[in-house]
Amino acid sequence: MSITGKHLIAGDWVAGETTFTSDPAHGPARDYAVGTPELVNIAAEAAEEAFWSYGYTSREERAAFLEAIADEIEARGDEITEIGTQETGLPEARLQGERGRTTGQLRLFAEHIRKGDYLDRRHDAALPDRQPLPRPDLKMVQRPIGPVAVFGASNFPLAFSTAGGDTAAALAAGCPVVVKGHSAHPGTGEIVAQAVDAAVRACGLHPGVFSLIQGGKRDVGQALVQHPRIKAVGFTGSLGGGRALFDLCAQRPEPIPFFGELGSVNPMFLLPTALGARGADIAKGWAGSLTMGAGQFCTNPGIAVALEGSDADAFAETARGALEGADAQTMLTDGIASAYRAGRDRISGAAGVQEVLTTTCDLRNATPYLYRTTAKQWLENEELGEEVFGPLGMIVTATSEAEMQEVARSLHGQLTCTLHMDEADTALARSLMPVLERKAGRLLVNGFPTGVEVADSMVHGGPYPASTNFGATSVGTLSIRRFLRPVCYQNMPDALLPQDLQ
Repeated sequence: MSITGKHLIAGDWVAGETTFTSDPAHGPARDYAVGTPELVNIAAEAAEEAFWSYGYTSREERAAFLEAIADEIEARGDEITEIGTQETGLPEARLQGERGRTTGQLRLFAEHIRKGDYLDRRHDAALPDRQPLPRPDLKMVQRPIGPVAVFGASNFPLAFSTAGGDTAAALAAGCPVVVKGHSAHPGTGEIVAQAVDAAVRACGLHPGVFSLIQGGKRDVGQALVQHPRIKAVGFTGSLGGGRALFDLCAQRPEPIPFFGELGSVNPMFLLPTALGARGADIAKGWAGSLTMGAGQFCTNPGIAVALEGSDADAFAETARGALEGADAQTMLTDGIASAYRAGRDRISGAAGVQEVLTTTCDLRNATPYLYRTTAKQWLENEELGEEVFGPLGMIVTATSEAEMQEVARSLHGQLTCTLHMDEADTALARSLMPVLERKAGRLLVNGFPTGVEVADSMVHGGPYPASTNFGATSVGTLSIRRFLRPVCYQNMPDALLPQDLQ
């Protein structure tokens, strides 16, 4: 396996003065260079230099580059799967599927920018004879903002990391990228960086268009988001870490946008007719969604809200039986496993919470837990609505439709909200919709939110704390717009206009 343990800084593979040792789920541990603020500065300055050429490439040139990255990743597919499974403990099929999603979104973005619709081009022709004042000729187009910092995610070593959605969107927009790799999967990150580097060289681009800085302490992340050359940040991770970086971005002499996807419990509302007719099927589907990937999905549906009664009791018992048979799964890191156990202890120790299924998880292994509480207790204890990252579910029972509405109104911002309903539930569903629209970026009916389609219409974001920018998405072609800004050109000769307006 061709792993060097080095950083990729503007086309050069750079060793570090110090190293850290990886902590794989299985297989050999390896040493990797530790990032520094000095390396951040070199990479960011190179990205700024690259912007003067890359920011003015044609859409076709950038599309070809994205497709070249996809080709190079696929050429290294076996290496990526091997090191990825070792580092994360994820099964081969999951890594292969995630690799397909990663290359698929690169190719989707290439196709999308070729069409040009994302540029939102507008033209108000001059009206020289208008009274009392003439109107000038006005043209508008979206332009790239400059170098972008991307933080690799722990739970998606491919689709949300080195060449994942944030990187692909920034490159599609015309912005160079500096990636801070996640220390949970540095080898996977390096091989993907090798693929990007090969594509940069094949396409004859400035080497500063992409850099990967491995490891590093908090000072590396802080230096990256505060560097004056960086004009936006893409982040997927914890609420605490993301909020700290968001605050740093806001405190800069020149504040910049921080596009953070931070956390969500993704509640499901089980409406009474549907629950009575097919509660068992919903419970079994929920158990499968809850335990998928050891519950390490940001769209994991951790909360089920239902009206109290025999149907809710039967739902809880079926869910318990389905979860009881789930195998222990390896979590991505020891830290995530420890945080999962701490979250379990917080929930189980809360007043008014009943254990439906308790298991024993230790070290890096995760087993599911299921709890139950009342809407009254939920409304009195805001901590019950905080995310537990892992296969832990909670059933919240309400005494009435009005109390179910209160639960919906109490929610913080979410990535998703789901309605399980039949036709007879339409009136209740219609009354919940205005509330849920204000709470989440994606609303589902009769499905489960784990599984985010990469498409034009997808929204993967929502009000805080689901994300730090409710007007953006980190998945789908609309994600490219995060790294663009509108520029108006007044009475501009064609020779001076951007290529996309000529």
